[in-house]
Amino acid sequence: MPDTRGYLDMQLLRFSTAGSVDDGKSTLIGRLLYDSKSIFEDQLEAVEEASKSRGNEEVNLALLTDGLRAEREQGITIDVAYRYFATPKRKFIIADTPGHIEYTRNMVTGASTAGLSIILIDARHGVLEQTVRHSYISSLLGIPHIVVAINKMDLVDYSEEVYQKIIADYTKMSEILHIKNVVFIPISARDGDNVVNHSDNMSWYKGPALLEYLETVPVEHKQVTEYFRYPVQYVIRPISSKFPDFRGYAGRVAGGKIKVGDKVRVLPSGQESTVTRISQADRELEEATSPLSIDIQLANDIDISRGDTLVKADEPQPQIEQDVTMDVCWFNETPAQVRKKYIVRQTTSETLAIVRSINFRRNINTLEKEQGVSELKMNDIAEITIHTANPLVFDRYQDNRITGSVIFIDPDTNETVGAGMIK
Repeated sequence: MPDTRGYLDMQLLRFSTAGSVDDGKSTLIGRLLYDSKSIFEDQLEAVEEASKSRGNEEVNLALLTDGLRAEREQGITIDVAYRYFATPKRKFIIADTPGHIEYTRNMVTGASTAGLSIILIDARHGVLEQTVRHSYISSLLGIPHIVVAINKMDLVDYSEEVYQKIIADYTKMSEILHIKNVVFIPISARDGDNVVNHSDNMSWYKGPALLEYLETVPVEHKQVTEYFRYPVQYVIRPISSKFPDFRGYAGRVAGGKIKVGDKVRVLPSGQESTVTRISQADRELEEATSPLSIDIQLANDIDISRGDTLVKADEPQPQIEQDVTMDVCWFNETPAQVRKKYIVRQTTSETLAIVRSINFRRNINTLEKEQGVSELKMNDIAEITIHTANPLVFDRYQDNRITGSVIFIDPDTNETVGAGMIK
């Protein structure tokens, strides 16, 4: 049996790709997979045949990620396509997200767990509306590293002047939106310039190739707070003569760690007890950390139900509020309106809420904060304040992506219509 310990111990980087339509996101990922030798022969043969059937003389590497039939027929990305590959230095999970404005919600989904975002820009077109929108969303999602890959440099004669102009335009925009940790790399995804290997066509560029940067960028970043958070998913009360008094609480650790003997507090009620047992399936544990899914038993038979949150009694507590301010991305064609009711889902809890106010909407074209707004249209990004029927137990999104995020559901259609990051 081969020794897999080294592979299992390798660091994992999750990253997403975003940008406007036809900026070359799928081609870039195909090039990364192809040049890093992460494609099986049968996959390559299938792509070669698909390319020939479409009349392409060269292999269309974008077809490696465009998996849906509708995507292959239209030559666009509709859904989020996930791909996995590894180099001798690191493992990677890629989320290839769509560029069309009507699929912005899919971009949010793909980027929500990423530790790095690659924003592609067509060198011929520069910074466009979707470039700004996707960069802003990546920043709101708390993605700590952003790579601006200026693609199709071969179509502008590998011009350093064009490259520097795009850097200047993007930097001006990023300063207004407070987007940080941005790295710029000029590439040609079609030909492979500066993707895996350095380009002889752009000798003026002295920075790393894209894969070199992906292999060395720090991956340690805080997605969840160091403090214990445990949203209860399910109360376990088996009907069994063998365990007549068993009462456990199933869920996934959303931050920090818990040990047998720790004193915990139930929120929002404030009742306290002590952990007597931690288990995972049939295995007992002395302690558990995020993101394990576990069962917890307590010393006292107290009132706990789905949607409650267990925290350590001696640690900083999350906030408990009914009036909550957040950044929101609106996904639905039906506008969000002040005083309109929605179902708000946060961790394992659901409650009705109304939009109390739209504090401002960000104009993606002018970057200004528009105030006095009464509704949000599809793909709008704004800061809003909501009032919930029941209190939310939450951390700021920047401290904990799990307890700091919410989704909005239309109570009439049951559609997910928006996503919020609590401020």
